[in-house]
Amino acid sequence: MLPIAAQADTGGVRVVFTKGGFIVGVGGGEGVLTFHGRHYRFNVSGMSVGFTIGASTTQLSGRALNLRSPGDIQGNYAVIGAGGALAGGAGGVQLQNEKGVILQLSGPKVGVELSAAVGGVTIALK
Repeated sequence: MLPIAAQADTGGVRVVFTKGGFIVGVGGGEGVLTFHGRHYRFNVSGMSVGFTIGASTTQLSGRALNLRSPGDIQGNYAVIGAGGALAGGAGGVQLQNEKGVILQLSGPKVGVELSAAVGGVTIALK
């Protein structure tokens, strides 16, 4: 049996992400990971290359799966599984980094944006 510190766990995540652009969308934001009763602030940066027109602010919340320590949330994330628009103007996405951490996020989007490509997202603890 693995020691408790080596077993994966789940944390809560809240992110505010602002994105805008024409053809190449660039965005950034910040968020908070709640893990074992403590809060860890982080920065989010990302870019999508493809058809992007407009600007939006997205407030997402959800879960971070497969965490062994708060530092595991750091890294480069790619979209996995099904994502996209949900009912009532909400959006949802699943992202995974190279350490196997999966972010399951959803929330409302404010603004107008048309996008045909979703690129990578990078998270770094503050």
